[in-house]
Amino acid sequence: VILGELNAKLRELPGAQAFGFPPPSIPGVGNAGGFTVMLQDRGGHDVPWLAANTQRFIEAANQRPELAGVVTVFRPDVPQLFAEVNSDKVYKLGVSDRDVYDTLQALLGSSYVNQFNRFGRVWKVFLQAEPEFRVDADDIGGFYVRNKEQQMVPLSTLVSAEPSFGPAFTNRYNLFRAVEVIGSPAPGYSSGQAMAAIESLAAETLPSDMSFEWTNMSYQEATAGGSAGTFALSILFVFLILAALYESWSLPWSVLLTTPIAIFGAYLGIFLRGLENDVFAQIGLIMLIGLVAKNAILIVEFAVMEQKSGKTMVDAALAGAKSRLRPILMTSFAFILGCVPLWT
Repeated sequence: VILGELNAKLRELPGAQAFGFPPPSIPGVGNAGGFTVMLQDRGGHDVPWLAANTQRFIEAANQRPELAGVVTVFRPDVPQLFAEVNSDKVYKLGVSDRDVYDTLQALLGSSYVNQFNRFGRVWKVFLQAEPEFRVDADDIGGFYVRNKEQQMVPLSTLVSAEPSFGPAFTNRYNLFRAVEVIGSPAPGYSSGQAMAAIESLAAETLPSDMSFEWTNMSYQEATAGGSAGTFALSILFVFLILAALYESWSLPWSVLLTTPIAIFGAYLGIFLRGLENDVFAQIGLIMLIGLVAKNAILIVEFAVMEQKSGKTMVDAALAGAKSRLRPILMTSFAFILGCVPLWT
């Protein structure tokens, strides 16, 4: 609600385009919450072509009921100043090209000089013109460069500045020029439904020589469904650790036989609640493998001890299960009750 009211007021600003967005679900993975998609130009077109197709895609996305606040920070027509160095004049006046560009850099941006140590710290020195001396293009005439004859030549003699328009920056994603588009699911829709809407919208609105790629958290969610290798790897590591613990290749299988039942129960809960099999569910399932293995280890450990004391295999298994049933139930229900606040 606060975000919607804030964006409504930000849209009224006449001199800028501003908007607020939620923080990422996992700090450090991306810059914003919701979804992040990169629209790629795979045909080698110019920037205006990519910008026009991106704007058409965003306008169509904001009409979909599953999506909300689909925007991009890319602008193809940012006011710029194109400074052209006259190479002939630079050569005839005996001025170094490097001096010209270094002076331009100090005027328009900053130029690194050196660094020194003081007060126990390292200080960097940058050369930069004061803001009031670089407001207009005519301010270039107030800066000079030295030629070979030690004469000062005004920079305006060597450089001509003309106003122009263009993008402040362009991105490359998988080697293709791309535009980052962010957005959020509309109220009542999940992130998976929003991503499915983006995929269908891309197939409908984007030309054939454009494509899209998920990035940040959206990439993790898009690839979560095909992460069977992660589970196989986690089960393999658990098996190897148990094999080293029991010094046996057969006993770990009795521990891991509880894993399919636990995973079935977890997927059943996800299905009944209509949740997505996202990266959070994948992390929970990996944690679940460790939990059920821990419970099974308790039973197997006691069963092995009973078998070594002289009992048969069946009697040892029954004794281990009977002696560890109550501790396992108590710890399991304690964990379940601890997750109730998250579940609600």
